[in-house]
Amino acid sequence: MIHVLIADDDDHIRELLRYHLQSEGYVIYEARDGEEASQILLNSQIHIAVIDIMMPNKDGYQLCEEIRKNYDFPVILLTAKNQLVDKEKGYLVGTDDYLTKPFEPKELLFRIKALLRRYRVVNAEKIFLHKTLIDRKSYEVHSKGKIFMLPMKEFDLLAQLASYPGRVFNREELIHLIWGADFAGDDRTVDVHIKRLRERFKDVTDDFSIQTVRGVGYKLECKR
Repeated sequence: MIHVLIADDDDHIRELLRYHLQSEGYVIYEARDGEEASQILLNSQIHIAVIDIMMPNKDGYQLCEEIRKNYDFPVILLTAKNQLVDKEKGYLVGTDDYLTKPFEPKELLFRIKALLRRYRVVNAEKIFLHKTLIDRKSYEVHSKGKIFMLPMKEFDLLAQLASYPGRVFNREELIHLIWGADFAGDDRTVDVHIKRLRERFKDVTDDFSIQTVRGVGYKLECKR
């Protein structure tokens, strides 16, 4: 399912977007300001973001710039401004599209679907790491003619890292993303699962490697 982040300090706008997007089958995450949106990004996998420019604590420009530095998914900026200079600033910080308020919800839906096609998020159940395939639909990993059926948490951890090659995840992020916020164990669980993944694939393929970033966490590097 596609996860959509809505970041807007206007309750009515969030309610309107929630209604129309949920009716299309999207999973909605809501933030009332840029700081709250940043926390959602740390703890949830997002496929596209719809962001208001004028928000407290961290505005839409800053949030868009943060997304461009750390993530790889499309962004649509919402604003009441219609001046060319404001649009220019939005594109300079990395937005993919720009919609001026007031707008028709159906137009936003069209734009979301177009951007998802462009980013191929609709087909994101299959992740390719060079010649290794991670299939989220069948929960299989195909590599060098072999099929691996991993324990669920190992598979989820590998798929999470593989979705963002080169991005560093700290242990707390991975605990929230894979085990959930209510997990009662400690972050050494991540280390154990990383070790198992490395052992499973070390003599099988060099298509990818999971690297330790000392004092921070882990990242996956993919062979080019």
